[in-house]
Amino acid sequence: MTQTPPPQPGIPDGIDTTVPSPARLYDYYLGGKNNYAVDREMGDRIMQALPETRQSAVANRMFLVRAVEHLCEQGIDQFVDIGSGLPTQDPVHEVARRRHPRARVVYVDHDPAVRVHAEALLADDPELTGVVQADMLDPESIYTHPELVSRIDLDRPVGLLMLAVLHFVTDDKEPRALIRRHLGFLAPGSHLAITHAESDTHPERADFAGKAYRSTSGNLRVRTQEEIKALFADVAPVPPGVVHLADWRPRADQPHYTSEQVSGLGGVARWEGPSGQG
Repeated sequence: MTQTPPPQPGIPDGIDTTVPSPARLYDYYLGGKNNYAVDREMGDRIMQALPETRQSAVANRMFLVRAVEHLCEQGIDQFVDIGSGLPTQDPVHEVARRRHPRARVVYVDHDPAVRVHAEALLADDPELTGVVQADMLDPESIYTHPELVSRIDLDRPVGLLMLAVLHFVTDDKEPRALIRRHLGFLAPGSHLAITHAESDTHPERADFAGKAYRSTSGNLRVRTQEEIKALFADVAPVPPGVVHLADWRPRADQPHYTSEQVSGLGGVARWEGPSGQG
């Protein structure tokens, strides 16, 4: 029978440092410090086999900046970041407040390490930012959570971010139906941003990554480009559509990675409500 390891000095309760965490691995790829030896050891093995891992994480972060800025230009001033991961450079609330100083943001992740570190980071801003520890597979627990309902007005458009998280939803969990359940809580005019690892460019590398993540707290399901585009079936993608990360509204002040260097797709789409589904 597996036993939960006893609490370790300086490590908050509920955080298992014996099993790598996808959130802490992502933090390590980005050069963060909110990770443990088990994460760094696995991260080094993955990056040795897949040298593009770190730049893929960076490209995903740069996509976040561009997507949030675009949504702010559309008048969106409140955001729900699903599977937000650990606080790192250019978090959503900082990007959004460059355009909307009173933008409201709620970060959601099931990893207790995310909650602990995010709460510490956001302690000076309790009115506009919140943290929810919840499983994205249970949308009802997210959108009824006091931390969210006290900050996000669900009767107004929301920017829903699901970045580098849906590839941790296996097929049996029906990712497209899950997206629809999340959207069902949002007002028409809301927008959805998705990024997702893709397997077409380097199928052998995608297969290695999928196997490597089996020893973490989250299974990785890398999908084909066609499968990823199908996740947008209930929303209307904005130009340029669902494309490789670096090709989505690129900016001159950010490095541009080719599809060979970064194997991931991303897109932003508008939600018109149930009657407006495509």
